[in-house]
Amino acid sequence: MLTLYLHIPFCKARCSYCDFYLVTQTEHVSAFFRALFIETALRSADLQGQRISAIHFGGGTPSFVPVRFLAEWLDQVASFSTFASDIEIALEANPEDLTAETMDELRAAGVTRISLGVQSFIPEKLKILGRKHSSLESQQVTASALRRFDSVSLDLICGVPGEDCSMWDADLHAALSLRPQHLSVYMLSVEPKTMLHHKIAKGLLAVPDDAVQAAFYEEALGKMACHGYSHYEVSNFCQPGHHSRYNLASWMREPYLGFGPSAHSFLVTEEREIRMANVSSLSRYIAAPHDAVAFREELSAEERFTEQVFLSLRINIGLDVEFLLKENKLGHLVLKSIDQFRERGWVRQHAGLIYLTEKGFLFADFIAGALIFG
Repeated sequence: MLTLYLHIPFCKARCSYCDFYLVTQTEHVSAFFRALFIETALRSADLQGQRISAIHFGGGTPSFVPVRFLAEWLDQVASFSTFASDIEIALEANPEDLTAETMDELRAAGVTRISLGVQSFIPEKLKILGRKHSSLESQQVTASALRRFDSVSLDLICGVPGEDCSMWDADLHAALSLRPQHLSVYMLSVEPKTMLHHKIAKGLLAVPDDAVQAAFYEEALGKMACHGYSHYEVSNFCQPGHHSRYNLASWMREPYLGFGPSAHSFLVTEEREIRMANVSSLSRYIAAPHDAVAFREELSAEERFTEQVFLSLRINIGLDVEFLLKENKLGHLVLKSIDQFRERGWVRQHAGLIYLTEKGFLFADFIAGALIFG
């Protein structure tokens, strides 16, 4: 089974916190898709004979481009491969882009899952984040999407400058009252060179301290559990059977192909694992779709081990002790380091598997780094 990712790099404007690859020159949409169709045709050998279980449209803002382009690309992919009968086709969207007509077009094109970049229902937070929709729009679009798609996911951000516990509690209440099948909760990451980073560096804004952000996260954990959502990855919660199929496959190190500028791919054979990344430049991509790959590396045994440890700890399938024991020195060093985190209540071990506890999820990256690098 194979999953696919398509990076659509267009946005009306860049949000204050965003450091993803995107452009706001939307006059290049048609040229981008012409290049995409060429890239896809040139990579048809990678698709031949493959069964596709999930496709994810990310960006950028996939909901911003005409649906007919997405439908045409799906038809092209289907001509080279076989879609699973229950394929999940997911699309990231901004609430302000989705009318009832647009959603009907997306559903007719094959989209089964919508991921809405709501981020917040609080006007003050939306303004700081540079979002263009209102709380009411988010509520109305979510309700409309729930009537049309198999799964609806909402993104929420906590730790925004000026945010307090009452605001975060209101966000969680608003999101949960809509009963989406999936929720993603992200602690705000202030990335270099973003508008938000510039304002914080100049002292114009200040983010809540680590203790407050931890309290926000723990509040989300408690409320999600009370409402029947499974915590299946550090930032992701779902009702039974509604996890993101593409994301979970990626975290489980299953092969995937990425198309479009800045998209990544992961190819797996019996002997080798290869990671690739496309050029992060729309102009270069349009000019030479036959030369889209800008980076390619074969993973060493140590890199494969490192990825397995890091990703297994992020999801609740657990890190296999037997796998660690097979990895000789590296695996034994990880096992030896586990004890310190078990004593802190950050990890637990059951039936030969090591899991992060709910408290441990707060420190997932730190734990993985300490286990791998000492």
